[in-house]
Amino acid sequence: MSSSNAQQGPAARQAAMAELVLADGSATAADLAERFGVSLMTIHRDLDELERQGVVRKFRGGVTAQPSGVFESNVQYRLKTMRAQKAAIAEHALGLVEPGMAVLLDDSTTALELARRLRRADITPLTVVTNFLEAINLLADRRGIRLMALGGDYDPLHSSFLGVSCVEAVQQLRVDVCFASTSAVHGGHAYHQEQHIVSVKRAMLDSAARNVLLVDHTKLGRVALHRVAPLARFDLLLVDDGASPEALRDLDEHKVPYEVCVTRPEEGGER
Repeated sequence: MSSSNAQQGPAARQAAMAELVLADGSATAADLAERFGVSLMTIHRDLDELERQGVVRKFRGGVTAQPSGVFESNVQYRLKTMRAQKAAIAEHALGLVEPGMAVLLDDSTTALELARRLRRADITPLTVVTNFLEAINLLADRRGIRLMALGGDYDPLHSSFLGVSCVEAVQQLRVDVCFASTSAVHGGHAYHQEQHIVSVKRAMLDSAARNVLLVDHTKLGRVALHRVAPLARFDLLLVDDGASPEALRDLDEHKVPYEVCVTRPEEGGER
C-alpha cells in the first residue's frame, strides 16, 4: 500500500473505499485495511460512516453494496449490474411506446435503459415524465421529446427526486403508460426496501392508464421489506430469459401477464 493512500484523510479514504466496494460488490474489512494501510478499527469507523450514508451495508467481517430485503443498492452499483438483461427488457419495452404518448419512467436503472432508447428512437412527438436525474440529463436536449421533470427532495443515493412534493406532482398527472421496476417479486406482489420509494411508485401506478413492470430475473422469487403493489396492478411484466421455469410458473399461477425478453450479450456493452 502506498504511503499516499495510507496518509489520505478520512473523507478521501471513504470515497475511495466506496468506489472500490461499488465496483467489486463486496469486500472484507481485513482486505480493506491492508489495501488502505490503516488499522481494522479505522476501517470499521469508515464502514460505519459509509453505512450511515446508505452507500453500503455491513456484515460480519466485511461490507457489501449488494441489495438485501432491507437495503437498496446505491444507484452507481445498480448501473453496473445485469446490464445485458436490462437492455433486453428495455428494447422490448420500446415496442410499447408510440408517437403522441405521455410516458412515465421511475428512477430504476432498467427504466433508464428505456430512456437511452427513447433518445435514439424516432418516436416523436413524445412526452416523458420522470423523477430520475440520470434520465432527465439524458433526455434534456432531445428534440421531439417534451420532458417533464418531477420535483421533490433530491436523494443522491438514488439520483432521483422523492418525498411528498414528488408524490403530489405525480398525482396531478395522467399518462398513457408507466414503466417501473421494483427490487423483488414474490407471491403475486412487488416489493421494495424503502418506504419513501414505495410511496412514489404507488402514485406513479395510480396516474397511468397502463402499467408495465420491468424486472430482471434476479428479482423474481425474492421479497423486500415493503409491499409496493399486487402484480394485478400491472398490465404487463417484462423479464429477461434468465428467469427459471419455477419463477415463470409462479407468475402463471398468479395469472400475471408477462413476456420474456431475449438477452443478447452485446447489449450490455453500451453506456
